[in-house]
Amino acid sequence: MDKLTIKTLAKELQLSVSTISKALRDSHEISAATKRKVLALAEQLNYSPNPYASSLRKRKSKTIGVVIPEVVNSFFSQAINGIESVAKEKGYHVLIYLTHENLDNEKAILKDFESGRVDGVLLSASRETINSTHISGLIKKDVPVIFFDRVFDDVETVKVITNDFESAYTATKHLITSGCKNPHFLSIISNLNIISNRIDGYKKALQEHHIKFSNSNIINCTTNWEHNYKLLLKKMQSSKKPDGILCSIENLSVLIYQVCEDLNIKIPDDLQIVSFSNLDTASFLNPPLTTVTQPAYEIGSVAAATLVKALEKKNFIIPNENIVIPSVLIKRKSTKNKILS
Repeated sequence: MDKLTIKTLAKELQLSVSTISKALRDSHEISAATKRKVLALAEQLNYSPNPYASSLRKRKSKTIGVVIPEVVNSFFSQAINGIESVAKEKGYHVLIYLTHENLDNEKAILKDFESGRVDGVLLSASRETINSTHISGLIKKDVPVIFFDRVFDDVETVKVITNDFESAYTATKHLITSGCKNPHFLSIISNLNIISNRIDGYKKALQEHHIKFSNSNIINCTTNWEHNYKLLLKKMQSSKKPDGILCSIENLSVLIYQVCEDLNIKIPDDLQIVSFSNLDTASFLNPPLTTVTQPAYEIGSVAAATLVKALEKKNFIIPNENIVIPSVLIKRKSTKNKILS
């Protein structure tokens, strides 16, 4: 059978498409008898209206586009849950788009949105994104964009974020007060402001505790696992090896454990570890991982609620503001968790 559409119902009942549409919408213009015939056939053929097609006349798709770098990261999977919880309650559909950390992919996705495929966008920028021209271009086409997690400060819109600077400062201070004399920062080469904010928080903690900062304290990883493994292996075998690591990306935290296992480095006796991470398995690692846990679900739900408000409230102007939802340091056994006297 051909694809079942509203035209199929019209042909079967020898009615106009307009009449079928109005009957399905329970319009007062259509008689009760006609409505019963249309609904009966629709049920018989298991017909479901296409919300996107029916909304074209209103120029509203009731669809939100969510653009994220990846889904492997547990932060984004939790954020999507928060987004969908709000979208479902408000009657919106959610389309997930992955950039795979690629700027060209991000540009192509946002360009596609200009056609009206979605009513609004929730965006977390890719690692390669160095300017916001393509994002501002979409906003100029009257498609509202709300940032979450990875943002651009020069775009005038709402940015739903966490307190990356303060969280990194607190985590580094925890390492130092637990006995670390040479804590390092495990990062990933990136233009992202969340990384620079975390590095700044790390540096502030070192400064306050009179620990000299050196560029060699920053271990810059790439997306290549083997390269990162060799880099960290070399660092942990050097004469100035770290006794503590603040890991800025949760995917790298497992790598540290692997290197420690291979070099017979004991955690936390020889190396203390804190990681930005929303991994549910953090407490099951050996030893359990101390984490800076981000409010991913809340960030997603607040971002979605803000976007829906902008879409549904007439003449609503999206403010240029940061909505900050704090992260939490959860102390486990990968750090010593004791303050030195």
